Amino acid sequence: MVQKLQCATGARLDRPCGACYGPSNWSMKAATPRTVKLDIASRFDMLDMVQTVLHHISGLLGFHEDEVHFMTVAVRESVVNAIKHGNKLDESKRVGVSFVLNPSALEVRVADEGRGFNPESVGNPTDHENILKADGRGIFFMRSFMDSVDYSFPKGGGTVVHMTKRLSSRSPEP
Repeated sequence: MVQKLQCATGARLDRPCGACYGPSNWSMKAATPRTVKLDIASRFDMLDMVQTVLHHISGLLGFHEDEVHFMTVAVRESVVNAIKHGNKLDESKRVGVSFVLNPSALEVRVADEGRGFNPESVGNPTDHENILKADGRGIFFMRSFMDSVDYSFPKGGGTVVHMTKRLSSRSPEP
């Protein structure tokens, strides 16, 4: 189903234009959630595509530029973790990325085909003993920049990271 978009002028558009892109000018004409799914190979060169889709969706929902930046960091880190740690850089394994568009929030799910892990076993990178370690920052960024971050581990294997970012209540910038 094609998502109907409406400009502030009331004109129906098939895709956003530069003049109307932003929180005050776009509205989703659906009260029910809509989902965009990506199925990508475990390759780092696929990160730009995920980021492009996230930017587009975030703009449609009305997220502010700084929120989009921080969500991009969180989602990018999650996909990097899925490729590197979950799928062990095995290009035959897939990473699923789902964006669920709600009128008041964006939900992002990143799923890998790896063996799973214990999120609590990852040290806090701000602790003194971890300051110089290279690992652990991705999960820290996800937890810092999203409103909620949860993990699930399907019976067939893999890890699913579920992140949510609610729309802020601040007024749109002029």
